[in-house]
Amino acid sequence: MLKQNLTMLCDFYELTMSNGYFRNGFYTRNTYFDVFFRSVPDGGGFAIAAGLEQVVNYIEQLHFDEEDIAYLRSKNLFDEKFLDYLRGFRFTGDIYAVPEGTPVFPNEPILTVRAPAIEAQLIETFLLLTINHQSLIATKAKRIVRAAQGRVVLEFGSRRAQGIEGAVIGARAAYIGGCAGTACTLTDELYGVPAGGTMAHSWVQMFDSEYEAFKTYCELYPHSSTLLVDTYNTLKSGVPNAIRVFKEVLVPQGITNFAIRLDSGDIAYLSRQARKMLDDAGLSCCKITASNALDEHLIRDLIMQGACIDTFGVGERLITAHSAPVFGGVYKLVAVEAPDGSVIPKIKVSENTAKITNPHFKKVYRFFDNESGKALADELCIYDETIDASAPHTIFDPNATWKTKTLTNYTVKELQVPVFRNGKRVYELPSIHDIQAYCTEQVSLLWEEVQRFENPHTYYVDLSRRLWETKRLLLQDCRG
Repeated sequence: MLKQNLTMLCDFYELTMSNGYFRNGFYTRNTYFDVFFRSVPDGGGFAIAAGLEQVVNYIEQLHFDEEDIAYLRSKNLFDEKFLDYLRGFRFTGDIYAVPEGTPVFPNEPILTVRAPAIEAQLIETFLLLTINHQSLIATKAKRIVRAAQGRVVLEFGSRRAQGIEGAVIGARAAYIGGCAGTACTLTDELYGVPAGGTMAHSWVQMFDSEYEAFKTYCELYPHSSTLLVDTYNTLKSGVPNAIRVFKEVLVPQGITNFAIRLDSGDIAYLSRQARKMLDDAGLSCCKITASNALDEHLIRDLIMQGACIDTFGVGERLITAHSAPVFGGVYKLVAVEAPDGSVIPKIKVSENTAKITNPHFKKVYRFFDNESGKALADELCIYDETIDASAPHTIFDPNATWKTKTLTNYTVKELQVPVFRNGKRVYELPSIHDIQAYCTEQVSLLWEEVQRFENPHTYYVDLSRRLWETKRLLLQDCRG
């Protein structure tokens, strides 16, 4: 938001490594990097991929301004020929990614970059911060929307977000995850996420009486009136005044689309009492909105307690992913290209086995059961492997190679799609509304056991036997 050209939004070591690649000639060598994550936030069973549109826009604008080059020269670290190379810098590589809104799982590539070493290295920071942030918020939003069990969820978090991008882009990600709209006007203007709102307590306080505040608002906005009823006393004045105004101003016009909002107190109790008062007044059409530091757990508890709520406005605990604020995506080198064009797999080894990477330029396949339509498992394969769905296919857990399953009646789908080829975009970005619909559809293809909030069933992401054998040999060589 501060600068259109975000090429310099990178960790400084991306530049020092790139300078080194330039000096030793590696900058002409194609490399392969994967973006993936190691665990699902909140202990959930799946995450939602998001942020690809911002990655595309970033890649298409990549270049170094003269002021950028002057800054780098001032550091007295960079070779002058390298700085001259940066003047003509553009992305010329390939990018493959899963579409936004796709349910994804640990250790499978969300995005893969094939590009000359400097190009692939310099984009690491932006790719990670973008995919990490939006995938985190989209994942949290999906949990909250699922907890609401079909009730409307609105994103209300701008004022508690962590900075401008956190508010604007976060609201976009929340919409992908299933929120029906946002309070953030700029997100609507930029991305088409429906913006809306009600009123603040200050509106009510500005008038001599609560009744006058409500009446004025309904006269100004008769077709979108939601009255905040807890400024003074929810049940003694707020709801009665709202009922009076609705019946005096809106009902005579034939308007039935109006609501009240509860923002404090015992929401479950107050919503039940307010519902009874509204129904007794003949206003069963009136909706009830609730806000105030909500998340999926509080929403689920409110519903279990019989709360009469039609819409949830969710703020800080969504826009900051309060309970698990880090997505943890990483960007790892998985292969390099030899001069003859062959792909040489690379692996990162660690005493922490969770940090051992899956090597090679890979494809990600998802298997679906033809009878139920549900997703069965994902499989990582070497880039030149193909799967013939007309033949039985055996998948196995590489952590327990005795555990195999042969699929016969299945459909298989390659998850990643080409986004850039030779630096040119080949992917048409879908509308935000299509992304949300796609996300809803794809999550519905997961078994309910995978969707549980607590102790979800583990969805298996397996390695093909050929990829597993490649990994085993690389590990063996490292033990040397």
